Amino acid sequence: MRLSRFFLPVLKETPSEAQIVSHRLMLRAGLIRQEAAGIYAWLPLGFRVLKKIEQIVREEMNRAGAIELLMPTLQLADLWRESGRYDAYGPEMLRILDRHERELLYGPTNEEMITEIFRSSVRSYKDLPKNLYHIQWKFRDEQRPRFGVMRGREFLMKDAYSFDVDEAGARHSYNQMFVAYLRTFGRMGLKAIPMRAETGPIGGDLSHEFIVLAETGESGVFCDRRVLDLPIPGEDVDYDGDLSPVIEQWTNLYAATEDVHEPARYERETRPEDRLQTRGIEVGQVFYFGDKYSKPMKALITGPDGVERPAQMGSYGVGVSRLLGAIIEASHDDKGIVWPDAVAPFGVGIVNLRPGDGAVDAACAQAYAALSKAGLDPLLDDTDERVGAKFAVMDLIGLPWQLIIGPKGLADGVVELKRRSSGDKQSLPLAEALKVLGA
Repeated sequence: MRLSRFFLPVLKETPSEAQIVSHRLMLRAGLIRQEAAGIYAWLPLGFRVLKKIEQIVREEMNRAGAIELLMPTLQLADLWRESGRYDAYGPEMLRILDRHERELLYGPTNEEMITEIFRSSVRSYKDLPKNLYHIQWKFRDEQRPRFGVMRGREFLMKDAYSFDVDEAGARHSYNQMFVAYLRTFGRMGLKAIPMRAETGPIGGDLSHEFIVLAETGESGVFCDRRVLDLPIPGEDVDYDGDLSPVIEQWTNLYAATEDVHEPARYERETRPEDRLQTRGIEVGQVFYFGDKYSKPMKALITGPDGVERPAQMGSYGVGVSRLLGAIIEASHDDKGIVWPDAVAPFGVGIVNLRPGDGAVDAACAQAYAALSKAGLDPLLDDTDERVGAKFAVMDLIGLPWQLIIGPKGLADGVVELKRRSSGDKQSLPLAEALKVLGA
């Protein structure tokens, strides 16, 4: 992509309404634009990151055996009445009447709808287990939306829902999602710590929140700092095998949100030098809630003994749009965003220091073609902006690499290659720089 053709409305000044780093940088770098309180338009740069995150989530869900579908944003109120949640959910639910006076709601979550889909088609234990997921926009009418995409009203979320014939199977499904989440966040450059948590309006008796440590987080957290050094499961993890050793490794060390924190246990189970009390950002949560929905909604399964019983269920959410904010909170400096390679909107920023100079234009074109062919998705700054302004924008939008090409360097047979995360610079012949980048 050529920057002269791209839509990138960067801001020089920090908007007054932005209270945390991620909100400030997302507005300044032209990732989002506020359309109403807690509701944002995703501009091209932000949308590219959103799709990268979504694809990583999708790949790891598929790897763990989940099956993708897509449910609508609007749901019938009658489904929620079946489960008993329609009146209990609260004012965060946006309730709607259509022209025929039918009661609808803009879905804040999808337990009822997926249970209705499941019960219409599955009757026997022979068809289990099943794990169905979708990636869809949701709406919760937050009373005080703030912090940009971290506490918005409209947001993109991945929901997965597992169905099993008994508790043992359901707990295995829970473990599969637990491990898949470790891998998902790890691929994005995040260390997300699973912490015991309240189940909230979803319900159930087993839940973990996946928390990225950050002082700007909404949750107080207490953990054993050694959990930060635990290894992420590899790509070859066997999701059909026994995952309990991985779960035990990640849950044996103390880690809990303030809602379920047990001070006496914390002091008993952790050494003073390992105690870490801070704040964190929730990026995902997993729940096992048994028959909370399947029983009232009569999602019944005939077991191997011929007896009908409610399916055992779990649900598993990832805040896809919220993850942009969490990644920025975890990865930025005083110049701007520092994107991890896996989610960066473009892989390399090519900076043309003198557009119109034949040799410089030719070298930029050569680099652009080679990087594009290698799948490295370059962004070529071919604008007539001042050199300082070009560098400032490149640092602000945080692409992993900058390839800087100008007449003085070319006269000496070199270009400059900069790694955004470290600031390290190398002067290399163009062919060698392209080789370093993998082109």
